[in-house]
Amino acid sequence: MYCSLVTGGAGFIGSHVAQNLIRNGHKVIILDNLSGGFKDNVPEGVALIQGSVTDKSLVERIFGEHRIDYVYHLAAYAAENLSHFIRRYNYETNLIGSINLINASILHEVKCFVFTSSIAVYGRNQLPMTEEIVPIPIDPYGVSKLAVEQDLRAAHDIFGLPHIVFRPHNVYGEGQNIADKYRNVIGIFMNSILQNKPMPVFGTGLQTRAFSYIGDMAPIIAGAVRNERAYNHVFNIGADEVCSVKALAGMVARAMGVESQIQYLPARDEVEHAYPSHEKIARIFGLAKTTALEEGLKRMAAWAKRVGARKSRDFEGIEIRKNLPSAWAK
Repeated sequence: MYCSLVTGGAGFIGSHVAQNLIRNGHKVIILDNLSGGFKDNVPEGVALIQGSVTDKSLVERIFGEHRIDYVYHLAAYAAENLSHFIRRYNYETNLIGSINLINASILHEVKCFVFTSSIAVYGRNQLPMTEEIVPIPIDPYGVSKLAVEQDLRAAHDIFGLPHIVFRPHNVYGEGQNIADKYRNVIGIFMNSILQNKPMPVFGTGLQTRAFSYIGDMAPIIAGAVRNERAYNHVFNIGADEVCSVKALAGMVARAMGVESQIQYLPARDEVEHAYPSHEKIARIFGLAKTTALEEGLKRMAAWAKRVGARKSRDFEGIEIRKNLPSAWAK
């Protein structure tokens, strides 16, 4: 039986990946500090080690006490726009924490290191974004993700550590932290509706994205280590259906069974249009099923209604308040 360490396994994507690993016959160990995850997300029978990837001694102890075959590194704070204002936290969590894991993986001869990056690495780039494009991220979050990708390439070249990098985008579905007001627009919209508040939209709402249902992605990520053709490659992963944020708000409202009410907020500096090509992943993994956005929203809405509204909290530790969007500054 293979043993897989899943960082961020109490979080949204991580918990779904952990569940799929169990179905694939893996023993799973989860490392999560519960800053954005919940104990309820941890699959039954899975060991939860509560702590952070930034804790070097803890990471070393985990690798020393367990024979880790595969690492699935999903722990991160994925708030692209907020990352400008929490630069130190962003790099300590998303970059230095990753390096702790990479070092341990090299020393303990891990069979493969699976890393979830982001299409944030592309920045403002030609569309659709392909893996051959030279990434030029525009925010510290994207910079940190790209730096880890580059470090993994160097670790493979020097030490032979195999890796697979996935660049997900705009993932949604059951189990998402809808209380986080800084990220995950679909969760923000649903949580607003549950509190009888209008859905907040920055700028015109004409920004376009492709929203990706978690049930389509987690099985591919979990099963990737069985496909050696994928080793040492980078893959975009997610949906192809492009939608504007304004149109998305209407779809979320319909899924929740209410009239659409939007609160337009001042625009923020962000990529206006971002959606990638998935030709490469289809070529290596085969064509996978994709859930239509309307259907995925219905499933998430049913779940959100069951769990109910969750209170949003301000991020503690804003490092720079200059130019902080007014909706967050309050």
